[in-house]
Amino acid sequence: MLGTKSAVQHKPLTLAEFLEWEECRPAKYEFDGFRPVAMTGGTLAHAAIQANLAAAIRGRLRGQPCRFYGSDLKIEVAGRIRYPGGFVVCTPLPLATTLVRDPVLIFEVLSASTASTDVVTKNAEYAATPSVRRYVILAQDRIGGMMFERIGDDRLGRALSADAILRMPEIDIEVPLTEFYLDVELVPDDASDRDEA
Repeated sequence: MLGTKSAVQHKPLTLAEFLEWEECRPAKYEFDGFRPVAMTGGTLAHAAIQANLAAAIRGRLRGQPCRFYGSDLKIEVAGRIRYPGGFVVCTPLPLATTLVRDPVLIFEVLSASTASTDVVTKNAEYAATPSVRRYVILAQDRIGGMMFERIGDDRLGRALSADAILRMPEIDIEVPLTEFYLDVELVPDDASDRDEA
């Protein structure tokens, strides 16, 4: 039924069909609402930022009910399946959980190949998911990013500069943005400007 490659490519899947299909696969796939999208490997910078993110958030949440999880767990948002760089959930979960439906904060580390999906598509999906209070997108080539937060019925987006303190009142912590970039070798801004000239 769903085992053939052509069936997956040509027939739109339901969420339930995708979850059944993915369960039999050794690799991770996201679900864009119609078809599986293969997850690819990242760069060393991406992995280092993700590790720093986990250490910074997880350490500050120790002893609290909210928990940080990395990209091994999938989340369901707006009828899609995503494997974000990290997320925080504040409801108790059984140890056998593989799918989370109520993330509170979501983090992504930008990659050139997924930037438009992360900034536009996933942002809309997270906005349509009531539990998501904050979405943080981190650049991997320089210290910076974007943050979108839910304020009542509105969402406010803003750029994050290198000196930003990331305040997350939903989970009662704050982190200097630079902490996510510890031991990550970045190209200085003036060097990249010279390359473009």
